[in-house]
Amino acid sequence: MTMTPHEVQAYVLTYLEALDCQIMERSPAHVTVKLSPEADKALTNRPYYWGFVERTGAPAETMSFTFIFDPDSYQQAIEAAEAKAAQASPLAGTNPDGTNGVTNGSPQGEPPKETILGRYFGITPSLPQLGPGRILREEVVYGSRRLQQIFGAAREGGAFVNLFEQAAKRQLRATAPAVYEPWLGVCFKVEFACDLKREELHFLGISLRSGEIIEKFGTKLNRRDLSPRLAENMHVQTAKVSLFDAGAALESHLTNRLLELDYSWAEKAQERLDLELDVLDTYYEAVLREDMPEVESPGNITSDTENVPSNRTPPVPLKKVVDITNAKPIGADVELAAEAAVPIDSETDAEEEKAKQAAIDREAMKLQYETRRTEMIWQYEPKVKVTAISSGMFHLR
Repeated sequence: MTMTPHEVQAYVLTYLEALDCQIMERSPAHVTVKLSPEADKALTNRPYYWGFVERTGAPAETMSFTFIFDPDSYQQAIEAAEAKAAQASPLAGTNPDGTNGVTNGSPQGEPPKETILGRYFGITPSLPQLGPGRILREEVVYGSRRLQQIFGAAREGGAFVNLFEQAAKRQLRATAPAVYEPWLGVCFKVEFACDLKREELHFLGISLRSGEIIEKFGTKLNRRDLSPRLAENMHVQTAKVSLFDAGAALESHLTNRLLELDYSWAEKAQERLDLELDVLDTYYEAVLREDMPEVESPGNITSDTENVPSNRTPPVPLKKVVDITNAKPIGADVELAAEAAVPIDSETDAEEEKAKQAAIDREAMKLQYETRRTEMIWQYEPKVKVTAISSGMFHLR
């Protein structure tokens, strides 16, 4: 899923206008806006400043931004404006007063005087503009950090709304108050996911008086003038259906609608999953069958190393030398036996280390196999996920 620059601009402008931001300049490629206090709190991450304003009652100064939706078109427009301004400016030459470009004793084209910073650091850039008049410039394209922040702020601020239908002017002068009927509206996002993905939005509404359920509830709301303010000479009816029961009824209705759909795509996805798992199992089965010693515990390491074929002669048993009774002082035979035991121990340690490393490699391969299998199931297994992304109470006539 992606969004064109035009779609991004339409979404951002809708969000800014909903929060009563002041649009100062607008073009197909950008918009310059002064944020409202609510938008500034949501987008600028200045909790200490707003805490100071709320504690002291000082007048708030919100920030201004230039949001660029099409960087290439915006840059071309800037270059065209600069070229047009350069052509409109007077050319350097003889002045009308006959001074031949000399002003206050200095030629008109004389370069500015050398400064100390310029001498040591080259051309010094101008300082950034600070204060309330500063306008920050930022690119807002699909995938940018700022657009993701606006998405999050819109989800958080619009997760639940409470709106009232505005009455006609003649109703304000009527003797009897008009009656509002409460409706619960929930927008569900349904995801059909496997190695492919498809999403649907279902906006359902249920009357808290009669329990009537309406599909495409947004179409009914589009024809009405809604406001968070309760109009004059209007009366809100008491709900007969609780919010819990209304939400359960909407979930049951949506579940029944989903059961009527065609799920042949899920069967094909399951077939692709079985095929991928067969290939994965065959590969790792062959890898795990390689000549690796089976080591289950440290006690088995010695038995595995004893079975390793060797062409060398059996070692001289040291036990007999140690158990000799009435032994004379250690002689040449005992020294030769001890010398023969040293290479035997080093070779045994090497075999044990080799067996331990083989066991570690085998466990790592098993872990890799289990991870790959889990990832494959997560990617290919067909599933339907339903999420309530927004909801609200709508009081309609």
